[in-house]
Amino acid sequence: MKPKIFIDGEHGTTGLQIRTRLAGRTDLEVLSIPEQERRNKDLRAELLRSADIAILCLPDDASLEAVTLLKDHPTRIIDTSTAHRTNADWVYGFAELESQQAQRIRDAHYVSNPGCYPTGAISLIRPLRAAGLMGSDYPVTVNAVSGYTGGGKQMIAQMEDANHPEHMKENNFLYGLTLKHKHQPEMQIYGNLDHAPIFAPSVGRFPQGMIVQIPVYLDLLKGDVSVKAVHDALQAHYAGQDIVRVIPLDESSAMARVDAEMLADTDGMNLYVFGSETGRIINLVAVLDNLGKGASGAAVQNMNLMLGLA
Repeated sequence: MKPKIFIDGEHGTTGLQIRTRLAGRTDLEVLSIPEQERRNKDLRAELLRSADIAILCLPDDASLEAVTLLKDHPTRIIDTSTAHRTNADWVYGFAELESQQAQRIRDAHYVSNPGCYPTGAISLIRPLRAAGLMGSDYPVTVNAVSGYTGGGKQMIAQMEDANHPEHMKENNFLYGLTLKHKHQPEMQIYGNLDHAPIFAPSVGRFPQGMIVQIPVYLDLLKGDVSVKAVHDALQAHYAGQDIVRVIPLDESSAMARVDAEMLADTDGMNLYVFGSETGRIINLVAVLDNLGKGASGAAVQNMNLMLGLA
């Protein structure tokens, strides 16, 4: 019998992307709810309880409600909201976080899908922490730009519809100006940091894509650390998998610019180390699709792991 998958919130941005990724699959049965019935609690509960895996693509409150509906029920859950990302009872759905993380996801009943910005930030921080190159007290700063689809249907309409009452004309804007953002606890916990990083997110006038940057002083790392040592730590951490690619130093040094859209419509992630030994400063950079490895692609990856599928 084919595994049954229910995407709760399939008509939203993330849900639609997941549904597209599953459209050609013949090894799954995807349960669906008509858009006009999406607020029918009884029908939703029936579909949630009929599924082998429920993928929640909902606001935090609605995700919490869905989990309550499935209390003591065998349906396994992948939650793409922020509701459970720092909950110790949930497995963090970043399979490349460390060597045993993919197996933890395979065995999990509850999996929290990472946020797009934290995926990029943690991918750069965690290997340096694990290798002992970065202290837990390092003052981490995260600067990032995302495609506007990360803001969901409302922001998509504001960006694309010139007649929208709240139409956005900006080509790029910074937000989170109070320096308090819902992604910071996630970055701190899975980055193994003592303090939440300073996080400066922004949105660009392009649909999908993302750049996450972490500038680092080599002299504030532990020991006499070189650019190569940092690159080697990233390369060693991500050896043996094909989702996260650490770009060779010679390839990075030949680049004149980094395009936020270079991985749009893909589910991988590229990591770069820019800088020089003489300057003793580097810029760690992650490039990904905010709806790919940053959301829907990661959810499908986690689903495959949980089902033991390729």
